[in-house]
Amino acid sequence: MFDTSRSVLQPIDHPMLKQYGIRLEVKRDDLIHSEVSGNKWRKLKYNIVACHERGLRGVRTYGGAYSNHLLATAAACHEAGLECQGVVRGEELSPMSNATLKRCAELGMELSFIPRGEYRQRTQVVSAPEEDGYWVVPEGGANREGLMGCVEVMQEVSGGRVVVAQGTTTTSCGLYRGLSADQRLTVVPALKGFDSLGEMAELLGGRAECLRAQVEVLGDYHFGGYAKQTPELLSFIRDWNQEYQLPLDPVYTGKAFFALWDRLASYEGEHIVFLHTGGLRAGQIWSE
Repeated sequence: MFDTSRSVLQPIDHPMLKQYGIRLEVKRDDLIHSEVSGNKWRKLKYNIVACHERGLRGVRTYGGAYSNHLLATAAACHEAGLECQGVVRGEELSPMSNATLKRCAELGMELSFIPRGEYRQRTQVVSAPEEDGYWVVPEGGANREGLMGCVEVMQEVSGGRVVVAQGTTTTSCGLYRGLSADQRLTVVPALKGFDSLGEMAELLGGRAECLRAQVEVLGDYHFGGYAKQTPELLSFIRDWNQEYQLPLDPVYTGKAFFALWDRLASYEGEHIVFLHTGGLRAGQIWSE
């Protein structure tokens, strides 16, 4: 189940790219799996391996009402033959509250719904990766195993600059660890006011200053905050899907690709790889 052959490099041919002498490819990790797509697949790979190697019953993880991470974990465990538990933020919810939670339940995930205060407490204090026979995966897959899976992306790309949307920083930290000396990483945080370098340094166990030589942060493309949207952003997403069959979402990949395109002139002459980290289920197109 760990085959990445579907994650092709899609070349983009556009007059603006020719104007600036830029070679742009999109690494289509969103095509790896219909429900475990993009960086979710990368972050879960070694967590699933760890669970199997230790002979544990299954995986326990955390997420919100519309968590793609919960859905991806449910699907990965289903394929791997592992039990799966999902702890969901919000005691008012149920497996029938929305399509995401319903699908998690259909895939065999045992869902439990807890108050937001208790949820914060449990996710902030994870004492060990194993509990009651389950391998515990933090919210969003932000652990050592998740980072290990993201490092492997750099074995499949050769661009001088890699551009990626940033959430927990697990993916961007993995990419950073896989960079060669002459490569650069551009991150586009989805959260307003997010300390990208500080958060990356904390996960990597280093100092933020050490990252500056190879990491560029484009922190002004949040469009008002996490999951906030504007007509300009949604129009941009629709246009790229129609013209290039490139499905972007308005929370992560759409904003990151917008940032890249807006800053294109500053990358004159470069070979750029945009990592498509998923965010939409197979066949789903953002049209709202």
